[in-house]
Amino acid sequence: MTTTKHKRPMSEFSATVGRALRRAAKVARKTARMHGTKIYYMKNGKIVGEKP
Repeated sequence: MTTTKHKRPMSEFSATVGRALRRAAKVARKTARMHGTKIYYMKNGKIVGEKP
C-alpha cells in the first residue's frame, strides 16, 4: 500500500483554489454580461439570479 504526500501545505492549496474560483467567477460574469443572461448563486440560503 502506497501513500501520497502533498507537495505543499493544505493552506497554500486552499488559497490557490480560492484564487482559481474567483478567477472563474469573473470570467462567468463577463460571459453572462456579453450574452445578457443572469448569474445564479446562493444568497442567505436561497438561489438568486442577478444581472452582472
